[in-house]
Amino acid sequence: MTARAGSRHAERGQVLAEFAVVSLAVLMMVFGIIDCGRALYTYHLVSDDARLGSRYAIVRGATACPGGSPSPDPLQAYIVGQSPGIVPSALTVTTTCSSPANGCSSSATPWNGAGCVVRVRVNYSFRFLVPLVSTLVIPMTSSSEMVISQ
Repeated sequence: MTARAGSRHAERGQVLAEFAVVSLAVLMMVFGIIDCGRALYTYHLVSDDARLGSRYAIVRGATACPGGSPSPDPLQAYIVGQSPGIVPSALTVTTTCSSPANGCSSSATPWNGAGCVVRVRVNYSFRFLVPLVSTLVIPMTSSSEMVISQ
Protein backbone atom coordinates (compact mmCIF):
# COMPACT_ATOMS: atom_id res chain seq x y z
CA MET A 1 0.00 0.00 0.00
CA THR A 2 2.87 2.38 0.66
CA ALA A 3 4.32 1.71 -2.81
CA ARG A 4 1.15 2.99 -4.39
CA ALA A 5 1.14 6.17 -2.31
CA GLY A 6 4.80 6.75 -3.10
CA SER A 7 4.31 6.43 -6.87
CA ARG A 8 1.37 8.81 -6.77
CA HIS A 9 3.53 11.31 -4.90
CA ALA A 10 6.26 10.95 -7.56
CA GLU A 11 3.82 11.76 -10.41
CA ARG A 12 2.32 14.80 -8.77
CA GLY A 13 3.77 17.41 -11.25
CA GLN A 14 3.00 15.36 -14.35
CA VAL A 15 -0.56 16.68 -14.62
CA LEU A 16 0.69 20.26 -14.54
CA ALA A 17 3.18 19.59 -17.36
CA GLU A 18 0.55 17.83 -19.49
CA PHE A 19 -1.89 20.69 -18.90
CA ALA A 20 0.71 23.23 -20.00
CA VAL A 21 1.45 21.39 -23.26
CA VAL A 22 -2.20 20.74 -24.11
CA SER A 23 -3.39 24.24 -23.19
CA LEU A 24 -0.63 25.79 -25.32
CA ALA A 25 -1.73 23.74 -28.33
CA VAL A 26 -5.41 24.54 -27.78
CA LEU A 27 -4.77 28.26 -27.31
CA MET A 28 -2.64 28.40 -30.49
CA MET A 29 -5.46 26.71 -32.39
CA VAL A 30 -8.10 29.09 -30.98
CA PHE A 31 -6.03 32.19 -31.76
CA GLY A 32 -5.27 30.78 -35.23
CA ILE A 33 -9.01 30.49 -35.87
CA ILE A 34 -9.51 34.06 -34.65
CA ASP A 35 -6.71 35.25 -36.98
CA CYS A 36 -8.27 33.46 -39.94
CA GLY A 37 -11.53 35.23 -39.11
CA ARG A 38 -9.65 38.54 -39.08
CA ALA A 39 -8.18 37.70 -42.49
CA LEU A 40 -11.64 36.98 -43.94
CA TYR A 41 -13.01 40.19 -42.41
CA THR A 42 -10.12 42.20 -43.88
CA TYR A 43 -10.54 40.62 -47.32
CA HIS A 44 -14.23 41.51 -47.30
CA LEU A 45 -13.38 45.03 -46.12
CA VAL A 46 -10.83 45.55 -48.92
CA SER A 47 -13.36 44.36 -51.52
CA ASP A 48 -16.03 46.63 -50.09
CA ASP A 49 -13.59 49.57 -49.96
CA ALA A 50 -12.89 49.26 -53.69
CA ARG A 51 -16.60 49.28 -54.46
CA LEU A 52 -17.25 52.21 -52.11
CA GLY A 53 -14.29 54.10 -53.58
CA SER A 54 -15.51 53.76 -57.14
CA ARG A 55 -19.00 54.78 -56.04
CA TYR A 56 -17.51 57.85 -54.33
CA ALA A 57 -15.58 58.68 -57.53
CA ILE A 58 -18.52 58.36 -59.91
CA VAL A 59 -20.71 60.59 -57.77
CA ARG A 60 -18.07 63.29 -57.25
CA GLY A 61 -16.63 63.10 -60.77
CA ALA A 62 -13.63 65.26 -61.58
CA THR A 63 -12.68 65.96 -57.96
CA ALA A 64 -12.06 62.26 -57.29
CA CYS A 65 -9.69 61.54 -60.19
CA PRO A 66 -6.03 62.43 -60.61
CA GLY A 67 -5.59 65.86 -62.13
CA GLY A 68 -8.75 67.27 -60.62
CA SER A 69 -8.48 66.35 -56.97
CA PRO A 70 -7.24 68.58 -54.17
CA SER A 71 -3.85 67.92 -52.58
CA PRO A 72 -4.97 65.66 -49.71
CA ASP A 73 -6.69 62.93 -51.70
CA PRO A 74 -10.36 62.94 -50.63
CA LEU A 75 -10.91 59.42 -51.99
CA GLN A 76 -8.03 58.00 -49.93
CA ALA A 77 -9.33 59.76 -46.80
CA TYR A 78 -12.86 58.49 -47.46
CA ILE A 79 -11.74 54.86 -47.88
CA VAL A 80 -9.53 54.96 -44.77
CA GLY A 81 -12.53 56.36 -42.87
CA GLN A 82 -14.69 53.47 -44.10
CA SER A 83 -12.18 50.84 -42.92
CA PRO A 84 -12.49 50.28 -39.17
CA GLY A 85 -10.03 47.92 -37.55
CA ILE A 86 -7.24 48.01 -40.13
CA VAL A 87 -3.86 49.73 -40.15
CA PRO A 88 -4.18 52.84 -42.38
CA SER A 89 -0.47 52.84 -43.25
CA ALA A 90 -0.83 49.36 -44.83
CA LEU A 91 -3.71 50.52 -47.06
CA THR A 92 -2.99 51.89 -50.53
CA VAL A 93 -5.65 53.34 -52.82
CA THR A 94 -4.94 53.95 -56.51
CA THR A 95 -7.43 55.85 -58.65
CA THR A 96 -7.19 56.07 -62.43
CA CYS A 97 -9.54 57.72 -64.83
CA SER A 98 -8.96 56.01 -68.12
CA SER A 99 -9.60 56.48 -71.78
CA PRO A 100 -12.99 57.74 -72.80
CA ALA A 101 -16.02 55.50 -72.85
CA ASN A 102 -19.20 56.31 -74.72
CA GLY A 103 -20.25 59.86 -73.99
CA CYS A 104 -16.91 60.83 -72.44
CA SER A 105 -15.29 63.93 -73.86
CA SER A 106 -11.65 63.28 -74.78
CA SER A 107 -10.90 66.94 -74.05
CA ALA A 108 -11.56 66.29 -70.35
CA THR A 109 -7.97 65.12 -69.86
CA PRO A 110 -7.20 63.18 -67.73
CA TRP A 111 -10.64 61.87 -68.62
CA ASN A 112 -12.37 62.72 -65.42
CA GLY A 113 -15.61 64.09 -66.80
CA ALA A 114 -19.07 62.57 -67.04
CA GLY A 115 -19.14 59.32 -69.00
CA CYS A 116 -15.45 58.51 -68.38
CA VAL A 117 -14.34 55.31 -66.69
CA VAL A 118 -12.84 55.38 -63.19
CA ARG A 119 -10.91 52.45 -61.68
CA VAL A 120 -10.22 52.21 -57.97
CA ARG A 121 -7.69 49.66 -56.75
CA VAL A 122 -7.25 48.97 -53.04
CA ASN A 123 -4.17 47.12 -51.71
CA TYR A 124 -3.70 45.99 -48.12
CA SER A 125 -0.89 44.04 -46.46
CA PHE A 126 -2.44 41.73 -43.86
CA ARG A 127 -0.31 40.48 -40.96
CA PHE A 128 -1.27 37.62 -38.66
CA LEU A 129 -1.07 38.03 -34.88
CA VAL A 130 -0.34 34.39 -33.98
CA PRO A 131 3.38 34.11 -33.12
CA LEU A 132 4.15 31.15 -35.39
CA VAL A 133 2.91 32.93 -38.53
CA SER A 134 3.27 36.59 -37.48
CA THR A 135 6.00 37.16 -40.08
CA LEU A 136 3.67 36.05 -42.85
CA VAL A 137 2.21 38.94 -44.88
CA ILE A 138 -0.75 38.32 -47.17
CA PRO A 139 -1.29 40.97 -49.87
CA MET A 140 -5.00 41.61 -50.38
CA THR A 141 -6.07 43.45 -53.52
CA SER A 142 -9.42 44.41 -54.96
CA SER A 143 -10.46 46.73 -57.75
CA SER A 144 -13.67 48.21 -59.03
CA GLU A 145 -14.52 50.02 -62.25
CA MET A 146 -17.49 52.30 -62.90
CA VAL A 147 -18.53 55.13 -65.24
CA ILE A 148 -18.51 58.67 -63.82
CA SER A 149 -22.04 60.03 -63.73
CA GLN A 150 -21.39 63.74 -63.09
